[in-house]
Amino acid sequence: MLNVTRLRVLRELHLRGTLAAVADAMSYTPSAVSQQLSQLEREAGVPLLEKVGRGVRLTPRAITLVDHTEAILARLELAESELAAAQPDVQGTLRVASFQSVVLELAPAALTLLAERHPRLQVEITQRDETLGSRGLLAHEFDVVLGEEFPGRPHEIRAGVDRENLLRDPLLLAMPSHGPLAELPADVARLADAPWALDPAGLAMGAWSRDVCRAAGFEPDVRFDTPDPLLQAHLVRSGHAVAMLPSLIADAHLHGTRLSRLPGDPHRHLYTVARAGRSGHPAIRAFRSALAHVAR
Repeated sequence: MLNVTRLRVLRELHLRGTLAAVADAMSYTPSAVSQQLSQLEREAGVPLLEKVGRGVRLTPRAITLVDHTEAILARLELAESELAAAQPDVQGTLRVASFQSVVLELAPAALTLLAERHPRLQVEITQRDETLGSRGLLAHEFDVVLGEEFPGRPHEIRAGVDRENLLRDPLLLAMPSHGPLAELPADVARLADAPWALDPAGLAMGAWSRDVCRAAGFEPDVRFDTPDPLLQAHLVRSGHAVAMLPSLIADAHLHGTRLSRLPGDPHRHLYTVARAGRSGHPAIRAFRSALAHVAR
């Protein structure tokens, strides 16, 4: 019978690409990873790896085996969830990946609520952008990932992943209330010459913000390229830039500034994702319930 641990090693190689990355993720040595894969090949009776330059890649039969491994792991997680649901209280450790605005505005209140409702549940939160968080979810590094979806940029819901919507968050134009920039009109189309504070173009918020400016007929003059919404808020508040910020941040950190709706009244959608086999685990249900309560 095929060994589940060795199947996981093969799956990790499929996800991460190199033996060194697998060794780092699973706390093995590279030689131990190679030994596990060699043993799995003997158990399977077919070639699973082929050399490519200085590395290796999976054969078609190995990729088929990875698909079966995904189903096996999902079934095992379903069994673990059912066993956990039979316990009298919610306990254990829940590993969460989230981006900054949720960590700042929703997570603390949710953690307080969870501590009151389920004192034996420990929640660990790691700040990650959504792409890295989603990879970590598939690699079993995280149990829940918080994501955000922007107008015109829908996210594909991957097979084996359970998504639960959390909040529709308005996206706002933020402008200083004092200084030279305060004299500018609160109209994106008339801010072509203004200094902007925006997320990097490679992030979802940064790409969407630039799309809004381009739709208004100009390329934004990004003087402050930062993924930190609190720094963007401070730059607006101190009169150095204009920005586009989610209401979740703006309500708490942009008092004394001018906040305006953007054309078309756009919203971002916040959601949580978990592996389908684990989505019924009491810890995940409790965390999602607490977040939803705070969001309301």
